[in-house]
Amino acid sequence: MAKKPTNKSFKLGKVTVKPGESQYIELPLPGLYTHSNIHMPVHIICGREAGPIMFVSAAVHGDEINGVEIIRRLKKSKALRRLKGTLITVPVVNVYGFINKSRYLPDRRDLNRSFPGSEKGSMASKLAHVFLNNICDRCDFGIDLHTAAISRDNLPQIRALLDNEKTKELALAFGAPVVLDAPLREGSMREATSQTGTKVLLYEAGEALRYDEISIRAGVNGIINVMRNIGMLAASRKKVKMEPAIAHSSKWVRAPQSGILRSTNPMGQSINKGDVLGYVSDPFGEVEQEVISPVSGMVIGRTTLPLVHEGEAIFHIARFDELEEAETVYETFHSNVDPEDDDVVPHGDEPVIY
Repeated sequence: MAKKPTNKSFKLGKVTVKPGESQYIELPLPGLYTHSNIHMPVHIICGREAGPIMFVSAAVHGDEINGVEIIRRLKKSKALRRLKGTLITVPVVNVYGFINKSRYLPDRRDLNRSFPGSEKGSMASKLAHVFLNNICDRCDFGIDLHTAAISRDNLPQIRALLDNEKTKELALAFGAPVVLDAPLREGSMREATSQTGTKVLLYEAGEALRYDEISIRAGVNGIINVMRNIGMLAASRKKVKMEPAIAHSSKWVRAPQSGILRSTNPMGQSINKGDVLGYVSDPFGEVEQEVISPVSGMVIGRTTLPLVHEGEAIFHIARFDELEEAETVYETFHSNVDPEDDDVVPHGDEPVIY
Protein backbone atom coordinates (compact mmCIF):
# COMPACT_ATOMS: atom_id res chain seq x y z
CA MET A 1 0.00 0.00 0.00
CA ALA A 2 1.43 3.36 -1.09
CA LYS A 3 2.33 5.76 1.69
CA LYS A 4 0.12 8.85 1.78
CA PRO A 5 2.04 12.10 1.13
CA THR A 6 2.73 14.12 4.26
CA ASN A 7 1.60 17.73 4.46
CA LYS A 8 4.10 20.58 4.70
CA SER A 9 4.43 22.85 7.72
CA PHE A 10 2.92 26.32 7.44
CA LYS A 11 4.83 29.29 8.83
CA LEU A 12 3.16 32.58 9.67
CA GLY A 13 5.30 35.24 11.29
CA LYS A 14 7.46 33.53 13.90
CA VAL A 15 5.11 30.58 14.34
CA THR A 16 5.46 27.30 12.45
CA VAL A 17 2.45 24.97 12.38
CA LYS A 18 3.52 21.39 11.72
CA PRO A 19 1.41 18.61 10.14
CA GLY A 20 -1.20 17.41 12.62
CA GLU A 21 -1.07 20.64 14.63
CA SER A 22 -3.30 23.70 14.95
CA GLN A 23 -2.29 27.11 16.23
CA TYR A 24 -3.83 30.47 17.04
CA ILE A 25 -1.71 33.33 15.75
CA GLU A 26 -2.11 37.08 16.14
CA LEU A 27 -0.95 39.17 13.18
CA PRO A 28 0.14 42.64 14.40
CA LEU A 29 -1.71 45.62 12.94
CA PRO A 30 -1.33 49.40 13.40
CA GLY A 31 -2.26 50.28 16.99
CA LEU A 32 -4.94 52.64 18.27
CA TYR A 33 -4.24 56.23 19.32
CA THR A 34 -4.76 55.02 22.90
CA HIS A 35 -1.47 53.12 22.49
CA SER A 36 -3.44 49.84 22.55
CA ASN A 37 -2.10 47.04 20.40
CA ILE A 38 -4.33 45.52 17.72
CA HIS A 39 -3.98 42.07 16.15
CA MET A 40 -5.77 40.10 13.46
CA PRO A 41 -6.81 36.68 14.87
CA VAL A 42 -5.80 33.72 12.71
CA HIS A 43 -6.34 30.00 13.33
CA ILE A 44 -4.34 27.52 11.26
CA ILE A 45 -5.15 23.81 11.07
CA CYS A 46 -2.41 21.84 9.36
CA GLY A 47 -3.61 18.38 8.30
CA ARG A 48 -1.31 15.39 8.45
CA GLU A 49 -1.79 14.53 4.78
CA ALA A 50 -0.86 16.78 1.88
CA GLY A 51 -3.59 18.79 0.17
CA PRO A 52 -4.63 22.30 -0.86
CA ILE A 53 -4.28 25.40 1.28
CA MET A 54 -7.54 27.31 1.75
CA PHE A 55 -8.53 30.38 3.74
CA VAL A 56 -11.97 31.29 5.08
CA SER A 57 -12.36 34.93 6.08
CA ALA A 58 -15.11 37.01 7.66
CA ALA A 59 -15.78 40.60 8.73
CA VAL A 60 -13.80 42.27 5.97
CA HIS A 61 -16.59 44.74 6.60
CA GLY A 62 -16.60 45.07 10.38
CA ASP A 63 -20.38 44.96 10.83
CA GLU A 64 -20.88 41.73 8.85
CA ILE A 65 -20.87 39.22 11.69
CA ASN A 66 -22.64 36.14 10.26
CA GLY A 67 -19.27 34.88 9.03
CA VAL A 68 -17.82 34.92 12.54
CA GLU A 69 -20.40 32.36 13.66
CA ILE A 70 -19.96 30.36 10.45
CA ILE A 71 -16.24 30.01 11.17
CA ARG A 72 -16.88 29.08 14.82
CA ARG A 73 -19.17 26.24 13.73
CA LEU A 74 -16.83 25.18 10.94
CA LYS A 75 -13.97 24.72 13.38
CA LYS A 76 -16.17 22.46 15.54
CA SER A 77 -17.05 20.19 12.63
CA LYS A 78 -15.97 16.57 13.10
CA ALA A 79 -15.16 16.44 9.39
CA LEU A 80 -11.99 18.48 10.02
CA ARG A 81 -10.47 15.62 12.00
CA ARG A 82 -9.40 14.05 8.71
CA LEU A 83 -8.34 17.25 7.03
CA LYS A 84 -5.95 17.04 4.09
CA GLY A 85 -3.92 20.15 3.43
CA THR A 86 -4.12 23.35 5.48
CA LEU A 87 -7.13 25.40 6.53
CA ILE A 88 -6.65 29.03 7.59
CA THR A 89 -9.58 30.78 9.25
CA VAL A 90 -9.71 34.52 9.93
CA PRO A 91 -13.01 35.31 11.69
CA VAL A 92 -12.36 39.07 11.93
CA VAL A 93 -10.27 40.70 9.21
CA ASN A 94 -11.36 44.31 9.80
CA VAL A 95 -10.73 44.33 13.53
CA TYR A 96 -11.13 48.12 13.76
CA GLY A 97 -14.58 48.10 12.18
CA PHE A 98 -15.61 45.08 14.23
CA ILE A 99 -14.77 46.86 17.48
CA ASN A 100 -16.82 49.89 16.42
CA LYS A 101 -19.69 47.86 14.86
CA SER A 102 -18.91 49.68 11.63
CA ARG A 103 -18.58 48.57 8.01
CA TYR A 104 -15.57 50.85 7.56
CA LEU A 105 -12.21 51.52 9.11
CA PRO A 106 -11.59 54.53 11.38
CA ASP A 107 -10.43 56.50 8.30
CA ARG A 108 -13.86 55.79 6.69
CA ARG A 109 -12.32 53.70 3.94
CA ASP A 110 -13.86 50.46 2.67
CA LEU A 111 -11.33 47.65 3.13
CA ASN A 112 -12.80 45.72 0.20
CA ARG A 113 -11.93 48.63 -2.11
CA SER A 114 -8.39 49.00 -0.76
CA PHE A 115 -6.63 45.90 -2.14
CA PRO A 116 -3.85 45.09 -2.86
CA GLY A 117 -2.80 47.76 -0.37
CA SER A 118 0.72 48.79 0.60
CA GLU A 119 3.03 48.94 3.59
CA LYS A 120 3.15 52.75 3.55
CA GLY A 121 -0.42 53.70 2.62
CA SER A 122 -3.54 54.48 4.63
CA MET A 123 -4.75 52.33 7.51
CA ALA A 124 -7.05 50.46 5.07
CA SER A 125 -4.16 50.01 2.64
CA LYS A 126 -1.89 48.64 5.37
CA LEU A 127 -4.56 46.19 6.57
CA ALA A 128 -5.26 45.00 3.03
CA HIS A 129 -1.53 44.49 2.46
CA VAL A 130 -1.12 42.44 5.65
CA PHE A 131 -4.07 40.18 4.86
CA LEU A 132 -3.28 39.72 1.17
CA ASN A 133 0.41 38.92 1.62
CA ASN A 134 0.23 36.83 4.77
CA ILE A 135 -2.95 34.88 3.99
CA CYS A 136 -4.58 35.18 0.56
CA ASP A 137 -1.54 34.96 -1.69
CA ARG A 138 -0.31 31.84 0.10
CA CYS A 139 -3.51 29.90 -0.53
CA ASP A 140 -4.85 27.92 -3.47
CA PHE A 141 -8.47 28.69 -2.62
CA GLY A 142 -10.47 31.05 -0.46
CA ILE A 143 -14.01 31.77 0.69
CA ASP A 144 -14.81 35.30 1.85
CA LEU A 145 -17.96 35.60 3.98
CA HIS A 146 -20.17 38.70 3.74
CA THR A 147 -23.65 40.00 4.51
CA ALA A 148 -25.65 42.86 3.08
CA ALA A 149 -24.86 46.40 4.21
CA ILE A 150 -26.65 47.99 7.15
CA SER A 151 -30.47 48.02 6.80
CA ARG A 152 -30.34 45.50 3.94
CA ASP A 153 -30.80 41.75 3.68
CA ASN A 154 -29.36 39.27 1.19
CA LEU A 155 -30.58 35.85 0.12
CA PRO A 156 -27.75 33.28 0.52
CA GLN A 157 -25.79 33.52 -2.72
CA ILE A 158 -22.34 32.96 -4.16
CA ARG A 159 -20.70 35.68 -6.23
CA ALA A 160 -17.88 34.62 -8.52
CA LEU A 161 -16.41 35.22 -11.95
CA LEU A 162 -17.68 32.19 -13.82
CA ASP A 163 -15.43 32.41 -16.88
CA ASN A 164 -12.89 30.36 -14.91
CA GLU A 165 -14.05 26.74 -15.02
CA LYS A 166 -12.60 25.74 -11.64
CA THR A 167 -14.10 28.76 -9.92
CA LYS A 168 -17.45 27.96 -11.51
CA GLU A 169 -17.19 24.35 -10.33
CA LEU A 170 -16.54 25.51 -6.76
CA ALA A 171 -19.36 28.05 -6.91
CA LEU A 172 -21.83 25.33 -7.88
CA ALA A 173 -20.38 22.89 -5.33
CA PHE A 174 -20.98 25.37 -2.47
CA GLY A 175 -24.71 24.71 -2.67
CA ALA A 176 -26.20 28.20 -2.28
CA PRO A 177 -29.53 28.58 -4.10
CA VAL A 178 -28.18 31.34 -6.35
CA VAL A 179 -24.81 31.78 -8.05
CA LEU A 180 -24.34 35.28 -9.42
CA ASP A 181 -21.82 35.71 -12.23
CA ALA A 182 -20.26 38.85 -10.77
CA PRO A 183 -17.51 40.92 -12.41
CA LEU A 184 -14.41 41.84 -10.42
CA ARG A 185 -14.52 45.24 -8.72
CA GLU A 186 -11.49 47.47 -8.61
CA GLY A 187 -9.77 47.36 -5.25
CA SER A 188 -11.62 44.25 -4.07
CA MET A 189 -10.07 41.16 -2.56
CA ARG A 190 -11.38 39.06 -5.45
CA GLU A 191 -9.65 41.31 -7.97
CA ALA A 192 -6.36 41.22 -6.05
CA THR A 193 -6.36 37.44 -5.63
CA SER A 194 -7.21 36.93 -9.31
CA GLN A 195 -3.78 38.38 -10.11
CA THR A 196 -2.01 35.63 -8.14
CA GLY A 197 -4.23 32.71 -9.14
CA THR A 198 -5.98 32.15 -5.81
CA LYS A 199 -9.55 31.11 -6.61
CA VAL A 200 -11.95 32.93 -4.29
CA LEU A 201 -15.69 32.67 -3.75
CA LEU A 202 -17.67 35.46 -2.10
CA TYR A 203 -20.60 34.27 0.01
CA GLU A 204 -23.33 36.87 0.64
CA ALA A 205 -26.12 36.13 3.09
CA GLY A 206 -28.17 37.90 5.74
CA GLU A 207 -27.94 41.31 7.36
CA ALA A 208 -25.24 43.41 9.02
CA LEU A 209 -24.98 43.24 12.83
CA ARG A 210 -27.44 40.37 13.02
CA TYR A 211 -27.19 36.57 13.08
CA ASP A 212 -29.38 34.68 10.61
CA GLU A 213 -29.64 30.94 11.25
CA ILE A 214 -30.42 29.90 7.68
CA SER A 215 -27.54 31.97 6.32
CA ILE A 216 -25.17 30.52 8.92
CA ARG A 217 -26.18 26.91 8.26
CA ALA A 218 -25.88 27.37 4.52
CA GLY A 219 -22.45 28.92 4.99
CA VAL A 220 -21.06 26.08 7.10
CA ASN A 221 -22.46 23.43 4.78
CA GLY A 222 -21.21 25.31 1.72
CA ILE A 223 -17.63 25.59 2.96
CA ILE A 224 -17.55 21.88 3.77
CA ASN A 225 -18.98 21.12 0.30
CA VAL A 226 -16.16 23.11 -1.32
CA MET A 227 -13.54 21.40 0.84
CA ARG A 228 -14.90 18.03 -0.29
CA ASN A 229 -14.74 19.17 -3.91
CA ILE A 230 -11.06 20.12 -3.74
CA GLY A 231 -10.04 17.01 -1.80
CA MET A 232 -9.44 18.55 1.63
CA LEU A 233 -12.21 16.39 3.06
CA ALA A 234 -13.55 12.98 2.05
CA ALA A 235 -16.39 13.00 -0.46
CA SER A 236 -19.89 12.84 0.99
CA ARG A 237 -21.98 9.71 0.55
CA LYS A 238 -25.13 11.79 0.34
CA LYS A 239 -26.49 12.58 -3.09
CA VAL A 240 -26.59 16.21 -4.15
CA LYS A 241 -30.18 17.39 -3.68
CA MET A 242 -30.04 20.55 -5.79
CA GLU A 243 -28.16 22.31 -8.55
CA PRO A 244 -27.82 26.06 -7.88
CA ALA A 245 -29.47 28.48 -10.26
CA ILE A 246 -27.01 30.68 -12.16
CA ALA A 247 -27.85 34.35 -12.67
CA HIS A 248 -25.77 36.14 -15.30
CA SER A 249 -27.14 39.58 -14.43
CA SER A 250 -29.05 41.43 -11.73
CA LYS A 251 -30.79 44.74 -11.32
CA TRP A 252 -31.60 47.06 -8.43
CA VAL A 253 -35.10 48.53 -8.37
CA ARG A 254 -35.20 52.05 -6.91
CA ALA A 255 -37.81 53.97 -4.97
CA PRO A 256 -40.07 56.01 -7.29
CA GLN A 257 -40.57 58.66 -4.59
CA SER A 258 -39.57 59.39 -1.02
CA GLY A 259 -41.79 57.93 1.67
CA ILE A 260 -42.56 54.75 3.61
CA LEU A 261 -42.12 51.41 1.83
CA ARG A 262 -44.56 48.52 2.24
CA SER A 263 -42.94 45.47 0.68
CA THR A 264 -45.28 42.77 -0.65
CA ASN A 265 -42.71 40.21 -1.83
CA PRO A 266 -40.55 38.03 0.44
CA MET A 267 -36.93 37.14 -0.21
CA GLY A 268 -36.58 34.37 -2.77
CA GLN A 269 -39.88 35.29 -4.41
CA SER A 270 -39.93 34.88 -8.18
CA ILE A 271 -41.49 37.85 -9.94
CA ASN A 272 -42.42 38.76 -13.49
CA LYS A 273 -41.81 41.98 -15.34
CA GLY A 274 -44.56 44.43 -14.40
CA ASP A 275 -45.34 42.83 -11.01
CA VAL A 276 -45.87 45.08 -8.01
CA LEU A 277 -43.04 44.69 -5.48
CA GLY A 278 -44.47 47.10 -2.94
CA TYR A 279 -45.79 50.59 -2.35
CA VAL A 280 -44.17 53.85 -1.29
CA SER A 281 -46.48 56.37 0.36
CA ASP A 282 -46.48 59.37 2.66
CA PRO A 283 -47.32 58.64 6.33
CA PHE A 284 -51.05 59.14 5.67
CA GLY A 285 -51.17 57.13 2.45
CA GLU A 286 -52.56 60.06 0.47
CA VAL A 287 -49.69 60.12 -2.03
CA GLU A 288 -48.75 56.57 -3.01
CA GLN A 289 -46.81 54.96 -5.85
CA GLU A 290 -46.41 51.32 -6.80
CA VAL A 291 -42.91 49.86 -7.07
CA ILE A 292 -42.98 47.99 -10.37
CA SER A 293 -40.42 45.36 -11.34
CA PRO A 294 -38.78 46.28 -14.67
CA VAL A 295 -37.57 42.68 -15.19
CA SER A 296 -38.49 39.09 -14.42
CA GLY A 297 -36.37 37.29 -11.85
CA MET A 298 -36.00 36.53 -8.13
CA VAL A 299 -35.64 38.89 -5.19
CA ILE A 300 -32.15 38.22 -3.77
CA GLY A 301 -31.72 41.41 -1.78
CA ARG A 302 -33.85 44.16 -0.30
CA THR A 303 -33.91 47.03 2.15
CA THR A 304 -35.10 46.22 5.67
CA LEU A 305 -35.73 49.87 6.54
CA PRO A 306 -39.17 51.07 5.36
CA LEU A 307 -38.09 54.75 5.29
CA VAL A 308 -36.77 55.43 1.79
CA HIS A 309 -35.74 58.36 -0.36
CA GLU A 310 -36.49 58.75 -4.04
CA GLY A 311 -33.91 56.85 -6.10
CA GLU A 312 -32.80 54.63 -3.21
CA ALA A 313 -32.10 50.98 -4.10
CA ILE A 314 -34.78 48.88 -2.41
CA PHE A 315 -35.03 45.53 -4.24
CA HIS A 316 -32.24 43.50 -5.86
CA ILE A 317 -33.46 41.15 -8.57
CA ALA A 318 -31.40 38.34 -10.13
CA ARG A 319 -32.27 37.35 -13.68
CA PHE A 320 -32.29 33.71 -14.84
CA ASP A 321 -32.74 31.88 -18.11
CA GLU A 322 -35.16 29.49 -16.39
CA LEU A 323 -37.08 31.33 -13.66
CA GLU A 324 -39.29 28.40 -12.66
CA GLU A 325 -36.22 26.23 -12.17
CA ALA A 326 -34.64 28.90 -9.95
CA GLU A 327 -37.78 29.01 -7.80
CA THR A 328 -37.69 25.22 -7.34
CA VAL A 329 -34.01 25.40 -6.37
CA TYR A 330 -34.75 27.98 -3.67
CA GLU A 331 -37.57 25.89 -2.21
CA THR A 332 -35.27 22.84 -2.04
CA PHE A 333 -32.49 24.87 -0.46
CA HIS A 334 -34.78 26.30 2.20
CA SER A 335 -36.08 22.88 3.18
CA ASN A 336 -32.49 21.58 3.47
CA VAL A 337 -31.48 24.22 6.05
CA ASP A 338 -34.80 24.85 7.78
CA PRO A 339 -34.08 25.50 11.52
CA GLU A 340 -37.44 23.95 12.42
CA ASP A 341 -36.40 20.61 10.94
CA ASP A 342 -34.88 18.51 13.74
CA ASP A 343 -33.02 16.38 11.21
CA VAL A 344 -30.80 19.21 9.99
CA VAL A 345 -29.37 20.61 13.24
CA PRO A 346 -25.83 21.40 12.02
CA HIS A 347 -22.80 20.04 13.83
CA GLY A 348 -24.50 19.81 17.21
CA ASP A 349 -25.41 23.50 17.47
CA GLU A 350 -28.88 24.60 18.45
CA PRO A 351 -30.42 27.25 16.20
CA VAL A 352 -29.61 30.89 16.95
CA ILE A 353 -32.86 32.78 17.50
CA TYR A 354 -33.30 36.53 17.97
